[in-house]
Amino acid sequence: MSEKMNPPSFGEKTHDLDHVARWAARKKILVVDDDFAFADLTRRFLEENGYEVELAADGVQGIKKIMVHDFSVILCDMVMPNLAGNMFYTAVERVKPHLCQRIVFVTGHRGERKVDEFIRQVRGLILWKPFQPHVLIETIHAVEKKAAGSTE
Repeated sequence: MSEKMNPPSFGEKTHDLDHVARWAARKKILVVDDDFAFADLTRRFLEENGYEVELAADGVQGIKKIMVHDFSVILCDMVMPNLAGNMFYTAVERVKPHLCQRIVFVTGHRGERKVDEFIRQVRGLILWKPFQPHVLIETIHAVEKKAAGSTE
């Protein structure tokens, strides 16, 4: 007995393309760090885990990139030339404030009073270098989940 295949009905299922675009945008990460070796290693690791990654060597380059794209997560070094992490955050706050909740600061300067005060002030997330790769992925997932909950 042969079964006739029915043509698809375009009224049966719809897709919210804006939702699909937002989901795809969540997969893009910006790494703002002047340590090229660290940034490149992080990029390769994240790409192996399904993320699209862009690099910026300092806060100025980072601001230029966020003016063109939205990112699901921004990993930002605290200590860099040409716009350090705290100043990068302030600039993001002015031009695309919704991205501030997606910033994860990274630094090897543990215990530095100015860094600690800034992180407390903005209620930011920080990863202390060196960190384990699984901690980075867990942190990214937490930021993505938090951002998705506040925008949808």
